[in-house]
Amino acid sequence: MTGARRLVSIVIPVFNEESNVMPVHAAVRAVMEPLRDRYDYEIVFTDNHSTDGTFAALSALAGSDPYVKAVRFWKNVGFQRSILQGFAASKGDAAIQLDADLQDPPELIPEFLQRWEEGFDVVYGVRRSRQEGWLLTMMRKAYYRLVDAMSADDLPHDAGDFRLISRRVIDELASIRDHHPYIRGTVASLGLPQVGIPYDRNKRLHDTSKFSKRKLFELAFDGVLAHSIVPLRIATYTGLAVTVAMVVAIIGYVTAFALGQEWPRGFATTTVLLLLGIALNALFLGIIGEYIGRIYQQVRSEPRVLVERRLNLPE
Repeated sequence: MTGARRLVSIVIPVFNEESNVMPVHAAVRAVMEPLRDRYDYEIVFTDNHSTDGTFAALSALAGSDPYVKAVRFWKNVGFQRSILQGFAASKGDAAIQLDADLQDPPELIPEFLQRWEEGFDVVYGVRRSRQEGWLLTMMRKAYYRLVDAMSADDLPHDAGDFRLISRRVIDELASIRDHHPYIRGTVASLGLPQVGIPYDRNKRLHDTSKFSKRKLFELAFDGVLAHSIVPLRIATYTGLAVTVAMVVAIIGYVTAFALGQEWPRGFATTTVLLLLGIALNALFLGIIGEYIGRIYQQVRSEPRVLVERRLNLPE
């Protein structure tokens, strides 16, 4: 590579990660400093309105290290929107998203950059193994394959948010106004050249994860609804099947009655059919309601985030 050094942005979303801010900063610098002959870099933290000493630690870092930049939001806007804002604040020719807990190894960054230089707009990490329970691991694997099967786009399996994206992808993401963004799927759906790099995910060293099981479920739900209308089609097909079955049953009852068949009182049959109808209506109205709710939130066009403070970044 010839000419000026290219700028690489390391985007790190944080929420109550006071004990991890210093270690992840040191780990990133240890990887990037030997690459200074080829790359400039910046470390962009997005603070999702932490309630501990995270922002104080970031302020201290930004005061001593001009490569550190930070944005603090007025409220917790969610993990995915926090990442998007980090990309929006970055100035690099490429950006790498990294979790603060160091479960995704910064040591892979040079390999990410090499594949980027080879022409790939997206370089993502593929989790070969994880330091967690086997049940949760198997559920994750099944989920990735389910979403891929239901989606019209080819979504990578076992890939999280640890990835490099080029400036072209960053600019595309900047135009997103989705209230429930699902960045993994959106990046994959762009169809730009991408490649995966297998790695073994580390165990979290400090503190505990702030990503609860409920938030994992919400993210998984967003992934399905953001990239598939299959739930709506299931509702449609099931409704049609139930309708056909009911019509056949009615014809059968009417025919039998016309032929003189005597029927006992139909309390059980009536009750079962009534409950079945109520259950189906409730289930599929709920699915339809989820999509309508997202349409409502989308057309409101509210700001993605409101920024409270910036460090080493222009207002």
